[in-house]
Amino acid sequence: MKILHIPCLEDNYAYLIIDETTKEAAVVDPVEPEKVLEVAKQNDAHLKMVLTTHHHWDHAGGNNKIKELVPGIKVYGGSLDSVKGCTDKVDNGDKVSLGAGVSILCLHTPCHTNGHISYYITDKEENAAVFTGDTLFVAGCGKFFEGTAEQMYQSLCVTLGSLPKPTQVYCGHEYTVKNLQFALTIEPENERVKEKLSWAQNQRTAGLPTVPSTIEEELETNPFMRVDLPEVQKKVGGESPINTLQEIRRIKDNWRG
Repeated sequence: MKILHIPCLEDNYAYLIIDETTKEAAVVDPVEPEKVLEVAKQNDAHLKMVLTTHHHWDHAGGNNKIKELVPGIKVYGGSLDSVKGCTDKVDNGDKVSLGAGVSILCLHTPCHTNGHISYYITDKEENAAVFTGDTLFVAGCGKFFEGTAEQMYQSLCVTLGSLPKPTQVYCGHEYTVKNLQFALTIEPENERVKEKLSWAQNQRTAGLPTVPSTIEEELETNPFMRVDLPEVQKKVGGESPINTLQEIRRIKDNWRG
């Protein structure tokens, strides 16, 4: 499979996933449909489906327009009611196929929104990627708009954290530099964070994305996925992984880096 970044709005990413055998394609969060269709055309790809991570307008706001532009396209999402244009509701564990060899596993990852879905995608060559919307960012996580620290712990550290370590992580926003700068305030001695921050700054200076990451890199550098570690708990006065996660989120919400 081939995965293409499509920068949208100020700092969003939509992603085009192409099955290279059949040229059938899926798009994740196509908030700017005309851009998506242009990239699909440039790659001779035939759009068959939309994978919506959650209902916020900067992710689902292009769904109705893309349905007008691509008659018959399927729009997958976690809710028929709140996700604009949704034609096919998906739940945790549901599977969808794309083209000849791309498999899409839907993972319910609530907290940022109740119906948030992440999409774990594999091909016949055993390449794996997960599209995490606003649940997992590179070195960060989404705000707890509709859920609890318990839910975010389950979504981040259990559901996503247990995916194979080489899995590539494609998130909904380009927040990496700020997230790594914040991560250093939690773990100032973490050499992997320092290295990745330097790399990310160089990427952005060159006008390049910092996405994808990998699950392995997130477990090494993302403070929200490291809350099981006693040294991270100690930094913020946490007594358990969940209240440590809650406290790091509280600190981040008030942080002005």
